[in-house]
Amino acid sequence: MVTSNVDPKEYKEEKTDNVSVLYGLPREVKFCKRCVISNQRPNSAVEFKHNIKTKKETINFDEDGVCDACKVTDKKNHNIDWKKREKELKKLCDKYRRTDGRYDCIVSGSGGKDSIMASWILKYKYDMHPLTVTWAPHMYTPYGWNYFINWVHKGGFDNILFTPNGKVHRLLTKLAYTNLLHPFQPFILGQKNIGACFALKYGVPLVFYGENEAEYGNPIQDTVTALRSQKYHCGENFNDMFIFGVKVSDLIEKHGLERVDLVPYLPLDPNEIEKAGIQVHYMGYYIKWDPQEAYYFAVDKVDFQANDQRTEGTYSKYNSIDDKTDPFHYWTTLIKFGIGRATYDASQEVRNEKITREEAVALVKKFDEEFPKRYFKEFLEYIDMSEKEFFEVADKFRSPHLWKKANDKWVLRHRVWK
Repeated sequence: MVTSNVDPKEYKEEKTDNVSVLYGLPREVKFCKRCVISNQRPNSAVEFKHNIKTKKETINFDEDGVCDACKVTDKKNHNIDWKKREKELKKLCDKYRRTDGRYDCIVSGSGGKDSIMASWILKYKYDMHPLTVTWAPHMYTPYGWNYFINWVHKGGFDNILFTPNGKVHRLLTKLAYTNLLHPFQPFILGQKNIGACFALKYGVPLVFYGENEAEYGNPIQDTVTALRSQKYHCGENFNDMFIFGVKVSDLIEKHGLERVDLVPYLPLDPNEIEKAGIQVHYMGYYIKWDPQEAYYFAVDKVDFQANDQRTEGTYSKYNSIDDKTDPFHYWTTLIKFGIGRATYDASQEVRNEKITREEAVALVKKFDEEFPKRYFKEFLEYIDMSEKEFFEVADKFRSPHLWKKANDKWVLRHRVWK
């Protein structure tokens, strides 16, 4: 993802062999020898480093051409004593469990398979008293709303559903799309912050998320601890910070927003979190996490229902299906990095030994470049944009080292199949 603190006008074009390379991506495109991810995948999400422009970092490959995410899975499958890790979780729960009628942990999630599994295990296996918190999707799908309701009612969980100012959220989504080709950034920022935010508000010292992003390609060193970093914040010179590709002062002066409108999207001061004694943990550190197994778990416990049809851009039916904006998030990663939704899903299933690499290549070939039509009209209305403008914006973000025109159509220069 394009970092939020960078002025989009400062994106550099590096030219090699007369072909421009955007975003600091590797000039040579390589695909993992074990899964199907490419070295164009950014290895970190949004960072808040006040007034600092950092080079784009991408997923690491070793000398054998194997990506970090695959090596994380190798470690997960062969080098971790999961019984010992589970004892660590039990010890942690024993330390923080309350019996005075107050919440003792917070689980952040949508009510999808991962948050269902995390919250269920904490409550019914370890006798914790979780408060679940949810940052609302841009636009709920029927499936997303249904599994959210099942999570709360059939699962038996208290929940706070936080829905940001709709007018502001639409504007920020449009700006994020126009400036960064990242329509999901407003949701990502809110979802990452909401756990610690309500932990402070309710005086709850323990926050849980599901799996670590390192399982998808973030830095492998992130797996050495259960704790999630809370080090990024907006700094002192708030008005000079870039967010959604726009300077905060311009959001206030040109778009009529107030600072309070942006508060839900900004990380808390890490000093405040540390002072309150709040820790944010990944359940995937303590329990061997498998997305497909989490799906089966959610079906069994709360009657989780997958999409009634294949999700556009991929072959699966149960991953990231709660928001009508989801498909466009994955489509924009295809435009910027040459990596579509089927690549993400197939890579994860190869790592977890659900499918072979050959099967993954075939699935990517069939589905990865499919455009999501189902919610397209609603998404355009949401961001107040015409179809023509939508594609004109997207085309500006195609890096020439990834895309070329052939017969008046955009074609990827590099694909995982030969």
